[in-house]
Amino acid sequence: MAPTRKSPPHEKCCDLGKDLPDPIQKDLDKQGGMEGLLSRIPAPSALYAGSRFHQALADPIRLTIMYSLLSQRLCVCVIKGVVKIADSKLSYHLNILKEQDFIVGEQQGNWIIYSITDRGRRALKCTERLEK
Repeated sequence: MAPTRKSPPHEKCCDLGKDLPDPIQKDLDKQGGMEGLLSRIPAPSALYAGSRFHQALADPIRLTIMYSLLSQRLCVCVIKGVVKIADSKLSYHLNILKEQDFIVGEQQGNWIIYSITDRGRRALKCTERLEK
């Protein structure tokens, strides 16, 4: 049986526009009420795109792949040697990075050579800021 979700013990459910604490109501009114608040939230498609972007960066294996590609283009066998995972898992991670346009793969004969894109470089800069 799935656990039921309970409200936090000190959280009061309110009737919008009637029961809000005065400071919250005043700030909400300044911003155009609920309509104004909702108008500042990005469209669902933008929220989805943003979540996919962050999900792609949320895995240490994918970040390792991207950092590996910062210094030079690499073939799959070298990337596999860096991350030490099975071919199917590597393919999965490479596809996620390609879907977000963080990396590109270029066929050269029997090889696929991967490189990081400008978007991938910018995304890594965002993660570097978190370390500080």
